[in-house]
Amino acid sequence: MPRRTYNRVVAEDPDIRGGIEDLRERIRYHNRRYYVEDAPEITDAEYDALYKELEALEAGHPELVTPDSPTQRVGAEPLEEFEQVRHAVPMLSLANARKLEDLREWDARVRRLLGEDEEPQLRYVTELKIDGLAVSLRYEKGLFARGATRGNGAVGEDVTANLRTVRSIPEKLSDDPPEVLEARGEVYIPLDRFEEFNRRQEAEGKRPFANPRNLAAGSIRQLDPRIAASRPLSVFCYGVGEGGERYESHSATLDALRSYGLRVNPYKVHEEIGSVVEECAYWTRERGSLGYQIDGVVVKVDSREQQRALGSVAKAPRWAIAYKFEPLAAHTRLEDIIVNVGRTGALTPQALLAPVNVGGVTISRATLHNEDYVKEKGILVGDEVVVERAGDVIPQVVRAIPEERTGGEHAFEMPKTCPVCGEPVARPEGEAVTRCVNARCPAQALEHIIHWSSKAAMDIEGLGEKVATKLFDLGLIKDAADVYGLRPEQLEPLEGFGEKSAENLARAIEKSKEQPFPRVLYALGIRHVGTVTAGLIAGRFGGEDLLRGVSVEQLAEIEGIGNVVAQAVVDYFALEDNRNLVERLMAAGLNFEREATGPSEGPFAGKRVVITGTLSRPRGYFVERLEEAGGTFTSSVSKNTDYVLAGEEAGSKLEKANALGVPVLDEAAFEELLP
Repeated sequence: MPRRTYNRVVAEDPDIRGGIEDLRERIRYHNRRYYVEDAPEITDAEYDALYKELEALEAGHPELVTPDSPTQRVGAEPLEEFEQVRHAVPMLSLANARKLEDLREWDARVRRLLGEDEEPQLRYVTELKIDGLAVSLRYEKGLFARGATRGNGAVGEDVTANLRTVRSIPEKLSDDPPEVLEARGEVYIPLDRFEEFNRRQEAEGKRPFANPRNLAAGSIRQLDPRIAASRPLSVFCYGVGEGGERYESHSATLDALRSYGLRVNPYKVHEEIGSVVEECAYWTRERGSLGYQIDGVVVKVDSREQQRALGSVAKAPRWAIAYKFEPLAAHTRLEDIIVNVGRTGALTPQALLAPVNVGGVTISRATLHNEDYVKEKGILVGDEVVVERAGDVIPQVVRAIPEERTGGEHAFEMPKTCPVCGEPVARPEGEAVTRCVNARCPAQALEHIIHWSSKAAMDIEGLGEKVATKLFDLGLIKDAADVYGLRPEQLEPLEGFGEKSAENLARAIEKSKEQPFPRVLYALGIRHVGTVTAGLIAGRFGGEDLLRGVSVEQLAEIEGIGNVVAQAVVDYFALEDNRNLVERLMAAGLNFEREATGPSEGPFAGKRVVITGTLSRPRGYFVERLEEAGGTFTSSVSKNTDYVLAGEEAGSKLEKANALGVPVLDEAAFEELLP
């Protein structure tokens, strides 16, 4: 999403409510990228800055705080593909401390809250903060009954089948557990197993995962448990929700979990905050010595009685705080800046660095984002620079060190022609990205083939980056349509292929022809058209419609499609090369048929319905019933909405429906309207 400074926007905008809601939407977007799609786009520090900005705005305008604000919730909504699980005890998030002195301030606040008349006796527990996916493990009479993700803190996703594949989660507890015990923990992947897994991915021609957390989170939320079973998952437990009443302290809780046979990370008990600060400082230095990723240290008041006295705010307990590490960083020399060309033609500057060790990993390249970033940071070729690993994973140059300059440095200039094809480049007005305008640019062609075969697009197993690059370099494929002309006899003689692997790839290519039109439309790589947008367009127009030509106005009539997206689609199909590609894909037998959106007759025929809140069944069930009755599911309430189906905790969508006079249905009323 585009960056925006909301402090300035709200200060200048008379509609303060609108400014706050814009910021909430930005945070919700990044929540979904992190918690639901497992593909974060910004660092933790950038997210925390957005969150604190919203907290400050809401503190200044408490009358505008709504129940569905990100400050009142945890995480993101559960996926509709999974059954929903309501947590008996909410799975709260944690307040963050970015500096060691923040811990002393938190200690002083805890002491004030516990009583000013006398100095309370406090003990703290420190635990390493595992960088994974938070889950709850419910045991009934000692037997593993259900596992769920945190979801939004109140409602999560039922992932029992996947968690049963994690060998470090016992099916049966030992010792004497409570009748019901809901252990909370973090699913993660050890670093050595992660590296081994990625080596296999690359050997099979598949794209490696960016970091262990993404692999762990994506594995637990697979619809096929066999995929989770094939991943090297493990778990550490760190607390108890339901069933934790019997334990007098947090340390006693951890000891009990360990005695039941659950994995618990080593912890330390501290008699004063100074010892806590020393422990956090130690792990800031030594975090690279562990066999798994951590992103901080969690500090908790040990006494359960004191925990109850301190209570919680909207989303976090007052008796705990997470000391978050600053990104790993090092100094090195920026030797040169090269420019990469992506599948959309975007030219991205990349730093070539004197190799440097950052947190146990040797870094020789790092992103510089775009031309404006280089200029704003005042970075020169030849500079001594600070390199960070964002999220302990992605290396980036964050600033130059001007005092180290020798006079031999020089400024970076974005090339006027594409470094791959030599054709002119352009920077559209209002955009930060310079692009190659040549649709036949080889760099764009290869990146598009890789995108085309990716899991979210056509899902051609075996045609990952490595294999696609090899076939492209050999001239066997020049675009996505060429993929469908590949034959096993062409592949078998190539290095890395054999008879079986060649047949498997050919079979996967043929199978991809069965993908529905929304997948095909997304795979085309049209700017601004993601998976959701592709589905919206495919519900109104088929491939033949788009080739004949649809207008910006026609596309913008689709709810959820704005003018920018509509213009990008029109521009794509206006180019002859793109039209030829689509026609060749049609001739190859791919599906370009408009997606059926439901029957034209029925009690909801022609009606737009928003579904919101927590319902008795997964949302997908109600969407299916709605579409069977001729209706259309939409995601936002507007004057064009015909009904809102509202469950518990419906929040702002219900408020907006009432304000606009949109009829609101509960489940009983909805069912009564169905045939």
